[in-house]
Amino acid sequence: MVERIILTTALWILAAGTLVASPDGRKTRKQLEAENKQMQERIEQLEAQVQAYRQEAEEREEIEEMLSGENENKSSFGMEEYDAPDASTDSLLGRWYMYRQRNSSREESYDMDSVVFTTDVPDSVLMGRLERMNAFISLPYNETVKNYMVMYSEKMPRKMAEMMGLAQYYFPIFEETFRKYDLPLELKYMAIIESALNPRAESRAGAKGTWQFMYRTAINYGLKIDSYVDERMDPFLSADAAAHYLQDAYRIFGDWSLAISSYNCGSGNVNKAIKRAGGKRDFWSIYDYLPRETRGYVPAMVGAMYAFTYAKEYGLQADPVALPVYVDTFHVNRNLHMRQISEVLGIPLDDVRDLNPQYHKDILPGASEDVVLRLPFDYTAAFLDQQDTIARYKADILFTEKVADGREVVSGSRRPTASSSGSGSWVYYTVKSGDNLGKIARKYHTTVKQLKSWNNMKSDFLSIGKRLKVGKK
Repeated sequence: MVERIILTTALWILAAGTLVASPDGRKTRKQLEAENKQMQERIEQLEAQVQAYRQEAEEREEIEEMLSGENENKSSFGMEEYDAPDASTDSLLGRWYMYRQRNSSREESYDMDSVVFTTDVPDSVLMGRLERMNAFISLPYNETVKNYMVMYSEKMPRKMAEMMGLAQYYFPIFEETFRKYDLPLELKYMAIIESALNPRAESRAGAKGTWQFMYRTAINYGLKIDSYVDERMDPFLSADAAAHYLQDAYRIFGDWSLAISSYNCGSGNVNKAIKRAGGKRDFWSIYDYLPRETRGYVPAMVGAMYAFTYAKEYGLQADPVALPVYVDTFHVNRNLHMRQISEVLGIPLDDVRDLNPQYHKDILPGASEDVVLRLPFDYTAAFLDQQDTIARYKADILFTEKVADGREVVSGSRRPTASSSGSGSWVYYTVKSGDNLGKIARKYHTTVKQLKSWNNMKSDFLSIGKRLKVGKK
């Protein structure tokens, strides 16, 4: 089809050239050469344009593949009933969530498809406040939006106080991330709807973390998940992945309400809704064609934003935050156990866990690659001064298993196994539908980073039929 367009255009240029001729109807050699050169230049321009269109279409297809998939089946923990948190009740954050569950359970959960709230605040005041927020999401004031505005500001004071308290720790993290990518800072309110700011939140569909990433989507956006690490639980890295997802979604849909809806239900469902709405590309035109939860997702975000903005008018106050406001970040290049850090520095073990929720089994697998450790700022100097002492402390007792990439740990050092190095012929794997790097890495007992290194890959995108090096015999 593209080649036909180029040929047709070339013939049109040639035909047009015949209209300019000498008085006797014949062209000179010089005229023909000039026209031929002009036609060739035009064809080259068209070929360049076609190539650019092809590249753009391929990039768009790749992005849509990353945006779709598992998200189409996910639900947001923040829009479900609150379950008991997966955290020790002895830690700051554990006590926080147990307190939250005990008190918030007294507040009613609402079926927002059927309930209609009333309020003493006039519609004119609500409309005026909504306009003055000057939000990047342009939504008209209607009963749906009003319902969520009233719910967050008047019907759940305990939950609001608790989420406002957690926001003092998490919102600055999200704002810094979105500012780095020049995204609207108001996107931080999505985390209220996604997880109620619980880094250990897990929905019934299996989405995890503050930003509720499903497994495949998390892998596509560079989050590491293995036996020791689940970066969906890392509030910094998951926020960065969410920013990239939203960048891609906005590039595809060109509308923030649709991009946000895509985050909840996947680009496939949004595209289906657009088709069923006759090609219209605004939220309220496709509203009736979206999944049930997604219909309330964007209005709920506006409602939460409204309640946070006008908290003072409703007498809402943040509970004291359960996490330290000032945290220091360290890059660790050796295996450390959280018990080593806790017992040497005197930090409660559960507090170390709360600041580093991405690590399973209390192990930081730094021997394979640099990993991040976060500690209260008050312990910065002590950690820097005693790193070697910490690494040696009970190492022979705590490190009795393989860590992270299959290399056996002995007192914090590592020995490569037969599968990680050495000579031999390459073993190849052909990518099939549904594959991702994480799945292939687990199958062949290696890591995503190693697969990308062996195959000179810069992204996690896989095309069906691609042959990958997965190890040596």
